[in-house]
Amino acid sequence: MSASATVTVSYREAIRESIRESMLADQRVFLMGEDVGAYGGCFGVSKGLLEEFGPERIRDAPLSESAFVGAGIGAAMGGMRPIVEVMTINFCLLALDQIIDNAATITHMSGGQFQIPLVIRMTTGAGRQVAAQHSHSLEGWLAHIPGLKLLAPATLADARGMLAPALADPNPVLIFEHGSLYNVEGELPADAGAVDIEHAAIRRAGGDVTIVAYGGTLTTALAAADELAAGGIEAEVIDLRVLRPLDDAAVIESVTRTHRAVIVDEGWRSGSLAAEVSARIMEQAFYELDSPVARVCSAEVPMPYPRHLEQAALPQASTVVAEVQRMARASG
Repeated sequence: MSASATVTVSYREAIRESIRESMLADQRVFLMGEDVGAYGGCFGVSKGLLEEFGPERIRDAPLSESAFVGAGIGAAMGGMRPIVEVMTINFCLLALDQIIDNAATITHMSGGQFQIPLVIRMTTGAGRQVAAQHSHSLEGWLAHIPGLKLLAPATLADARGMLAPALADPNPVLIFEHGSLYNVEGELPADAGAVDIEHAAIRRAGGDVTIVAYGGTLTTALAAADELAAGGIEAEVIDLRVLRPLDDAAVIESVTRTHRAVIVDEGWRSGSLAAEVSARIMEQAFYELDSPVARVCSAEVPMPYPRHLEQAALPQASTVVAEVQRMARASG
């Protein structure tokens, strides 16, 4: 097959192939979590890997996030390269002591004697009618913690290519997979490999407004940009990709050209990642702005179960469009 050939894959399949490739390349890599083995993963990501690699490397864990995240930290300290799957981001709350007080701090507290080359994958976000305890977006909480790197693959290429460099990082890396993306399909080069995990990316060029998004909200931002373009407003869409450390330079460079910014974040508005991005724009590009920074976030309620209420609570493309149009009217 030529290097230019492409294959049709889903987001789920892209992640699975990245795990498989990493395990083939390095015997130290193993996957651990609830139902990752015989069941094939709660979201089907690890289906078939148990049969290929066996139970020593595809390890079903008991229902105790604190225990198996802690085991992953210990394995990383011992020289392994663990991939720990936490079923949803809500359940990482049960392992926050391990993530914040151990994974994020041991390298620093040991004066660099220990490294923690650990990857923790978790599903995040709503839109699937699985109610509040499986639907929140808590990335902003974890983005507060020094010692962690946070990645949010929103495209097939990032789903396929972020894991390898994450495993090569000597520090703990958290990868957030938005649940609404697993079934998304598209074309990828057959030889797709590792991607940059340091920088944001421009997903759509434009000169009238900057729309900042990440993970599942990238789809919302791009849909809004298409609708705005039909009305003569060209939006530039920035995919943050890396939530900690944030790529300030990419956002500021874009805002300096467009002079307007809207941030789309599925987290709650109060204390959100959107608030942090907004603050950095105000600190670094205040005099470039023709309008105050706007934020489109989830409603400040536990995520509802009924579909019509869930959709009402989530950021929608129509809301982003309305914010941009309001900005355009206000600033002439």
